[in-house]
Amino acid sequence: MQSVSINNLTFDEYLSQQEIATIVAQVAERINADYAGREPLFICVLNGAFMYASDLFKLITLPAEITFVRLKSYEGTATTGKVNMLIPLQTSVKDRDVIIIEDIVDTGTTLKHLKAYLMDRNPKCVKICTLLDKPSRRVADIKADYIGFEIDNLFVVGYGLDYDQKYRNLPYVSYLEG
Repeated sequence: MQSVSINNLTFDEYLSQQEIATIVAQVAERINADYAGREPLFICVLNGAFMYASDLFKLITLPAEITFVRLKSYEGTATTGKVNMLIPLQTSVKDRDVIIIEDIVDTGTTLKHLKAYLMDRNPKCVKICTLLDKPSRRVADIKADYIGFEIDNLFVVGYGLDYDQKYRNLPYVSYLEG
């Protein structure tokens, strides 16, 4: 088990590289089966989901497309409750099967905002694929369709998840010790 010290805070390993690889492969297998014969459009939510999206997309065997949006709703370890779209969608979703790739579903505020934004653009359907799901913190009425791993109410970093934009590069997920 690995740990890292960040700003005098200790984060212990929660999911190893191998555990993450197994989760990603299982989610990709489900998506490949569910979308057989279709051409989904994946939308990666930057910055946090870039590592998950990259690993997942490599395992997608369908003729698929990927694009990116950047939303922000966190400062440090807390959500602001407001969602800002820093990089808007550049691809049409009209009549497309859309799969949003997210790093973590926490309060659900960001995804509720993004899903409403996409639904206004007339996709065939919108599904949510998240590496981590934290239902204990949910305030928005939103549910992920593909969940890699459900976690308790922990603050996590690594594998794309950050602490003040740092430590995304950890190859595993760590949690802040209580």
